[in-house]
Amino acid sequence: MRVLIGELKQETSSFNPRLAERELFEELCGDEIFSREGTNTELAGALDVFAEHDDIEVVPAFAAWSCSSGPVATSTLDGLTDDLVTAVQAEKDDIDGAYISFHGAMQGEEEVDPEGRALDRIRAILGDIPIVTSFDLHGILTDRLVYASDILVAFHTYPHVDMYETRARAARNLVRLLRREVEPTVARVQLPMLVRGDELITETGLFGQAIRTCQEVEASDGGLSAVVFIGNPFTDVPDLRTNVVVTTNNDAVRAKEVAESIARFMWNQRDHLKADLVELDEAIRIANETESLTVFFDAADATSSGAPGDSNHILRGLLQSGYDRRALLPLVDPPAVEQAFAAGVGATVSLSLGGAIDPDRHPPLACDAYVQSLHDGVYRMEGGTLESGGRTAVLQVSSYSILVTTLPVSIMGPHVFESRGLNPVDFDLCVCKSPNGFRTHFQAIAESIVPVDVPGSTSANLRSLPCTRCPRPMFPLDDDVTASIEAVVKE
Repeated sequence: MRVLIGELKQETSSFNPRLAERELFEELCGDEIFSREGTNTELAGALDVFAEHDDIEVVPAFAAWSCSSGPVATSTLDGLTDDLVTAVQAEKDDIDGAYISFHGAMQGEEEVDPEGRALDRIRAILGDIPIVTSFDLHGILTDRLVYASDILVAFHTYPHVDMYETRARAARNLVRLLRREVEPTVARVQLPMLVRGDELITETGLFGQAIRTCQEVEASDGGLSAVVFIGNPFTDVPDLRTNVVVTTNNDAVRAKEVAESIARFMWNQRDHLKADLVELDEAIRIANETESLTVFFDAADATSSGAPGDSNHILRGLLQSGYDRRALLPLVDPPAVEQAFAAGVGATVSLSLGGAIDPDRHPPLACDAYVQSLHDGVYRMEGGTLESGGRTAVLQVSSYSILVTTLPVSIMGPHVFESRGLNPVDFDLCVCKSPNGFRTHFQAIAESIVPVDVPGSTSANLRSLPCTRCPRPMFPLDDDVTASIEAVVKE
């Protein structure tokens, strides 16, 4: 049996003013996809499962992914989609099934459902064969995705650590479909709610209870997939909401009952699924009183959620408060990097820091900076993949080391800092531009972790976001929101 695999992934913040161009995307064509083997990635999980079966031949098509960022430029999105579809078209003969990996929260400059559009085109080419899709649990589920997929699976962890396992689950479901062992029945509940905050941490928070129910369903006889898509609140599109999707083996009654039960739990807990944020002045006070490492997480400028990474609000606040301990901060600022490279290591330069991409939210900060080191920007992520922040400079301002990159980088673990000779444990304060993904690696080394309330295009203060396209009324954007806890079974 010949199984085609492909990938198209990006997570968008609609409020990031910089469009994502093609240079931000990593691309693999054909057999290059096999280079993902051995990594903690979605494609690797699927490849390993298919390799267990001597009667399955993997047909690699096309894969493209990027860091989270602003909406994808029309020319870039059209080009990437065409490349994926063209690769599928070239391999369509004698294909028995397909596995396509998405993030689910991609938005185009004009297209509001890029994944649905791509999957529709793939389905039209491949016809009525099994297609399994996988997603981030922050994915935004559209009708096109539901109806063009036979089975959908998604992450079960937040922070995300089960990328490999999720795609392995997708691949196992596809094998069962190919062997005609199962007949999927899909039930879906749509909830008018957006959620943030520590209660989403699946190991310790309330959201974990819903996820464990999903896992119990999948581990049971007749349970194929159970997912809670909480959406990405910063992808302001017409289908943004929370979705509960349960897939059983030809058991519509069970699929409907379980989906409604999970949805009812999520809706009843909605007031607890909001972020508790700390004002910057109070956060700095906590940092001053903490003996060892304090981590500020700047979810409002989370590059892992689509923000540009150019916020200087915490830097400005530290300088204005007179904070004089050692601090480590990341910043995306291409002009500052160029100035640093022009001046060279050891020079002191007068420049503006921050606001290079979103100056309306983050007015540039004039300061003098010492150029400590310069780098090509390549580093290895904790999952084993090579990434790049473009040309990179480490600048010293006051007692602060600032990692300044040309391109946005995801601050999930310390590797991005360590690759530049900056170990977070050597500092009193470290800023992570991430909503919670950093916790997997920083929880063990930080004495205090503080969610800082500052402006940004991915703020966990959801009412501060200028949403115009998502459905309304929507919790917590509006008051007195009601929900219908009724599952629709896919026909």
